[in-house]
Amino acid sequence: MTSPTLAEPRTRLDAEAWRASEAAHIERADALTAGHRARAARGERHPVEDFLFTYYSYKPGLLRRWHPGAGVELADTATTPRATWRWYAEGSEPGSLVVDANGFLTEKRDLVGAVERILRLTAGRAGRFGCFGLHEWAMVYRQREHRHPVPLRLGQAETDAVVEAADLRCTHFDAFRFFTPEAVPRNSETPTRARQPELEQPGCLHAGMDLYKWAVKLGPIVPGEVLLDAFELARDIRVLDMEASPYDLREWGYEPVAIETHEGKAEYVRRQRAFAERGQELRARLLRALDHAKSTASAA
Repeated sequence: MTSPTLAEPRTRLDAEAWRASEAAHIERADALTAGHRARAARGERHPVEDFLFTYYSYKPGLLRRWHPGAGVELADTATTPRATWRWYAEGSEPGSLVVDANGFLTEKRDLVGAVERILRLTAGRAGRFGCFGLHEWAMVYRQREHRHPVPLRLGQAETDAVVEAADLRCTHFDAFRFFTPEAVPRNSETPTRARQPELEQPGCLHAGMDLYKWAVKLGPIVPGEVLLDAFELARDIRVLDMEASPYDLREWGYEPVAIETHEGKAEYVRRQRAFAERGQELRARLLRALDHAKSTASAA
């Protein structure tokens, strides 16, 4: 069941309706994290599927928490655990709760402003599609030790040769900051945290993955289905990120996207463009949720 994300203040959900939405959300979240949780219990790690839980440091339980978004009144919630959650306030009816959009936006003003700026500026730019995923190659350039305990598909010398024959065009700071010292001066840009709003663009795989991070940071004003859609997008992007990397992941069931070839570059760009479209749609949904939270807060 899909919750009414942008209804006019206030939409009312009776107990049966919101409990059904919450249950469906939890079921979907558990399915998305089942593999990771099973591996964690066995003390195992997967180089692709477990990445989001270490890179962003968000625990699987966070995905289980369903929020309806701003301006949705949940009936008969006063005696539920939700009544103890932060950023919820009494609704207009006895025993009901609503997301405290005003309280959240007031206390998180600086954070929300920074996230909104990145989202709006990125949404307004055209995507760039000439990087070919070489950021992962730049992270192992001329290095004996690598971030992932997986062999290089071409070996070190050939991997270095691919980097040296390419134009590095990474625009994302959280990828660029892992470049080896020898790779840094080869990049056409010098991304920094301060320049992130200036450089972020929708063709970047890491910018697409970060939509999950922004959805988490915007907390209860983001409807549950938007959060899970952001996680799914980040998960899918990570697959291409590693298939196009210098690592040999065939033992794990991933065929390489050989970006050192014309065919590999074409496949990478095709899939990159599809992710950019999904990312732009998701940015629009996050911004609509934020705009709705602001209008709800001002009407309170």
